[in-house]
Amino acid sequence: MEYILEDDNYCFVCGEKNPIGLHLTFILKGSIVVSEFIPKKVHQGYKDIVHGGIISTILDEIMVKTALLQGIPAITAEMRVRFRTPLIVGEKISIEASIVKMNKKIVEVSANIKKIDNILVAEGYSKLVRQD
Repeated sequence: MEYILEDDNYCFVCGEKNPIGLHLTFILKGSIVVSEFIPKKVHQGYKDIVHGGIISTILDEIMVKTALLQGIPAITAEMRVRFRTPLIVGEKISIEASIVKMNKKIVEVSANIKKIDNILVAEGYSKLVRQD
């Protein structure tokens, strides 16, 4: 089933109009997509530790954006996340993703989140279904 992929700027992760969104911006540098983020207290699970769902959401978004920014509209079909170390509220992170494999129907993307001191917070891998 195909979906109409429209952007009304209310995406939770990147939507400029979403008043409770994360407001991340994504930049394509060659074949890699990058972003940065500083989580706030409202993003925590346990006290001062960023909720794993927020981390997973950021990874999902950058992996889809990696396809979109290269002209490939796609939606997530499968995603795997591996958490490496806790992310503390207020710690700045860098996020990056790249396409690792692609065919007519599926785009496979990997991503990671690292603290500024290069410590790995989480890794993600997804299979996206192309919508073009």
